Amino acid sequence: MSFFDWGFIWAHKMDFIPAIILSIKLSFFGILGAMILGFVAAIIEFYQIRVLKSIFRIYLSISRNTPLLIHLFFLYYGLGQLGFRLDAFSCAVIGVIFLGGSYMCESFLLGFKSVAKIQKESALALGLSHAEILRFIILPQSLAVCAPSLGANVIFLLKETSVVSAIALADIVFVTKDLIGTYYKTSEALLMLIVIYLVLLLPLSIFFVWLERYYKRAFF
Repeated sequence: MSFFDWGFIWAHKMDFIPAIILSIKLSFFGILGAMILGFVAAIIEFYQIRVLKSIFRIYLSISRNTPLLIHLFFLYYGLGQLGFRLDAFSCAVIGVIFLGGSYMCESFLLGFKSVAKIQKESALALGLSHAEILRFIILPQSLAVCAPSLGANVIFLLKETSVVSAIALADIVFVTKDLIGTYYKTSEALLMLIVIYLVLLLPLSIFFVWLERYYKRAFF
C-alpha cells in the first residue's frame, strides 16, 4: 500500500499554479528591490557619506534584528491603524525589500572591501572619478567575492516569502494549509510543497554556483 495518495496529488497539482506565480512575482520584485537598497546602503557605508550614514545604520540594525513576519504585521495591520492602507502584495514586497536590503548591503560591502586599496589610489592618480573607479575597478572584482553571499541571500529571501500567508496572501504555503484543512491530506500536501520549493530553489542554487566559478576564473 502506498504511503501517499497519488491520485489526490495529481488531481490538485494545478491548485498551486496561481500561488507559484504569486510567489515568483513577489520574490522577483522583493529581491530586486532588496539588491538596489542594499547596493545604495553599501555605497553610503563604503564611501562614508556622513549625511546618510547614520540613517542607514539605524535601518540596518532594525532590519537585521527583526523577522519578516513582524515587518508584515506592521505594514499590513499597523499602518492600517494609522490610516495608511496598503494591499497585501505591496506590504509583502516592501517587507522583503526592508529585510533583504541589510543582508545585500553586507554582501556588497564584503566585495567592495576585498579590492586592494592600491588599485583605488592608482586609479585616482590616473584621473578616474569615484564613479568610474566603482564601475570599472571595484564592481567587476567585488562580484567575484560577493557572488556566493548574494546567491545565499536570494535563496534565503525566497524561502522567507513562505510567511506572507500570515497577511492573507494566497502563496504556496497558504494553498498547502488550505488543502490540509479541507481534505486532511497532510502528507500529500506537504510533499507537493517540498517539491515546489525544490523546483524553484535548486536551479537558483546551480546558477549561483556557476556564477561564482565564472567570476573566479575571470578575475583570479
